[in-house]
Amino acid sequence: MTATGPAPGSVALVTGGTGGFGRALAALLRVRDVTVVLADLDSDANRRAADDLGASFAALDVTDRAANAAVVARIEADHGRLDAAFLNAGIAGTSPDVLDVDELLEVVDVDLFGVVYGTEAVLPALRRAGGGSIVVTASLAGLSPMATDPGYSVAKGGAVAFVRSLGPRLAGEGITISAICPGFADTAIIDPLRAEFDAAGFPVLTAGEVAEALVAAWAGAEPGAAYVVQPGVGAVPYRFKGVPAARTASGETAVVPDALRPPSMR
Repeated sequence: MTATGPAPGSVALVTGGTGGFGRALAALLRVRDVTVVLADLDSDANRRAADDLGASFAALDVTDRAANAAVVARIEADHGRLDAAFLNAGIAGTSPDVLDVDELLEVVDVDLFGVVYGTEAVLPALRRAGGGSIVVTASLAGLSPMATDPGYSVAKGGAVAFVRSLGPRLAGEGITISAICPGFADTAIIDPLRAEFDAAGFPVLTAGEVAEALVAAWAGAEPGAAYVVQPGVGAVPYRFKGVPAARTASGETAVVPDALRPPSMR
């Protein structure tokens, strides 16, 4: 990813904005003179967090499709434009059961469909702005599933696939969508296992390290790319292994029909 930053005066939406990554991201963006709108569940604590960061606050349940659209409409009304969306809201499973379907559906609703609804809501505004960026907070679990949390793994894997699918289709409109896939990070999600990490001497990412990767993705991610973020490594692009291609009757590599490929890949 390139090191250039967002233009001063840009407007950015951050969902899950008052959590660890959201707060660190807001601080970085404010230093760059970006107008930041932090969207999160409505509470006095979340509103205070936004105030402390010099950001606007928007109450949002990301699983509410209409509410996502309403937040974007308010941003355009208040600030005149939207240049970037960081779809960062997420939860993890905590059930000790091998398979807790109710919990799995709840996690998928937030971590995957929250991304889908958020993307749907921001695309018209980004088009009106002449282009922009969508950065999805996925996870290493979306690339290497966690046996302890199938719901989180399914949701984050789905988010990565969603980004990869949309990337080429949006690139021709000047809109880049990408995914950041952090390893274990110092946020509330690891609280139940924090003592285990400490005892093992296992390094975890700081929220600031992940926020730096998110900002870099706004400025310079490749369309549809996923970037792994690990302690001591930084942000590196994940290289997906291809699948065996179909062969024609004569043994040649078959070409996918144009109808199945976006215009930018024909």
